[in-house]
Amino acid sequence: QVQLVESGGGLVQAGGSLRLSCAASGFTFSNYAMRWYRQAPGKERELVAHSSSAGGSTNYADSVKGRFTISRDNANNAVYLQMNTLKPEDTAVYYCNARGLRTGAVYWGQGTQVTVSS
Repeated sequence: QVQLVESGGGLVQAGGSLRLSCAASGFTFSNYAMRWYRQAPGKERELVAHSSSAGGSTNYADSVKGRFTISRDNANNAVYLQMNTLKPEDTAVYYCNARGLRTGAVYWGQGTQVTVSS
């Protein structure tokens, strides 16, 4: 069974930091690009950060560039999102996402709530 198990969400004050973790199992992690998405109430799901399968290439939404960092540990089948200088507009459910390089298979985590208070 494919699993993406997320952790690290919570409540934090503006300016604070959180580190989200996503533990993957049930597929060949190194063959998948990993992404973090988020969805705020009433808004569409938004791509926040992307990491290539080897972790050598990353991309970020303009709204988080310079504040968030995606990283992955292929030896341990895990991807992380370090979130610094959090803003209230970062409040959303954050989802871990995996996409196969050639197969196009897509897997989603269950989502973890991040709430940033002002």
